[in-house]
Amino acid sequence: MSDSLKVALLGCGVVGSQVVRLLHEQADDLEARIGRRLELAGVAVRRPNRHPDVPADLLTADASGLVERDDIDIVVEVVGGIEPVRSLLLNALNRGKSVVSANKALLAEDGATLYEAASANGVDLYYEAAVAGAIPLLRPLRESLAGDRITRVLGIVNGTTNFILSRMDATGAGFDEALAEATSLGYAEADPTADVDGFDAAAKAAILAGLAFHTRVTIADVFREGISAVTANDITSARAMGCTVKLLAICERAGDSVSVRVHPAMIPRNHPLAGVGDAFNAVFVEAEAAGSLMFYGRGAGGSPTASAVLGDLVAVARNRVNGGGGTRESAYAALRIVPMGEVTTRYHVALDVADRPGVLATVAGAFSDHGVSIQTVRQEGRGDAATLVLVTHSAPDAALSETVDYLSGLDIIRRAASVMRVEGMDAD
Repeated sequence: MSDSLKVALLGCGVVGSQVVRLLHEQADDLEARIGRRLELAGVAVRRPNRHPDVPADLLTADASGLVERDDIDIVVEVVGGIEPVRSLLLNALNRGKSVVSANKALLAEDGATLYEAASANGVDLYYEAAVAGAIPLLRPLRESLAGDRITRVLGIVNGTTNFILSRMDATGAGFDEALAEATSLGYAEADPTADVDGFDAAAKAAILAGLAFHTRVTIADVFREGISAVTANDITSARAMGCTVKLLAICERAGDSVSVRVHPAMIPRNHPLAGVGDAFNAVFVEAEAAGSLMFYGRGAGGSPTASAVLGDLVAVARNRVNGGGGTRESAYAALRIVPMGEVTTRYHVALDVADRPGVLATVAGAFSDHGVSIQTVRQEGRGDAATLVLVTHSAPDAALSETVDYLSGLDIIRRAASVMRVEGMDAD
């Protein structure tokens, strides 16, 4: 091997450009930490002429050719998407090159294939930057807590949606208005679908659950609801209960089963996650011996994400220098992944009703007939403005959903004005 470790970078956008900067600015410190110098040997981009800050001799549009170079030791990928990235990374791993990736979508869809290739070829696959930006979260799950049993992972893992919901709560704005503000400030992409419809958070939840529960979890296993249907009325209803609304990723283990879900939920304002504002992320990890741990910080952005990439790059480089290797896939548990209908949840339901005798009894009877008990109920307004607001005790999600569907079809119910899950509130 040469005196330096040669690094190929795939992608040079918001994150990739910061990786290039940090590799240059911290070259001496990184060499001291690793024991060998890291040398950026090539940067693959679609349009080389659009990257004036990168030396021209490093730029190439031939990603496959860069990956296949015999002198490349480590491939860093910050492109995103499934193909051609999956083929490029498999090619790198099969050629004996370690991989550092920030690609949550690929890892959530087909991480097992990458793990298998890394193991077969005795190289590393690291991806700390795929979840929660600069927050050190994945490595504690797969290394620091490897001797413990994790029972729950709960958190805010998408900064865009957290900013939108925080602004709706603080200003009374509707979803469209808050999204427009997020877009103008650069928190939301021109096409915000991946964020506001929950795809980004669902991919991250799949990765978190897989590591936490030693079970292969893909994005197809994750129940997903976004925030585009959250209204100003929902926010107002939450405030009346002493709650706020957050898009949560919730991964839970119960016996030999796990559930993984992403959806908006009302949480009490005294809950630690309620105070996580702006575009920040925060994740709780609950383990049998360690208890509750909280990880908090900036979950996105060029520099924070590049920091996580560099951390992985240092770890991978050290392994190559010292002849060691990182942890392999741990999926021995193979726990059953339960569908959302079987998951125990609680609902907040606001029903616009006809204000006449017997309405409350009919509504309460419908919940009882579906095996759902009610914790609290109150009526707001009278006449045409009457609204029943109910919070249920815990029940299977399917039973709660079926109850709401049944009630929505009754003549006495004008509409279900707000239906949202509730987390973190005492049931008694």
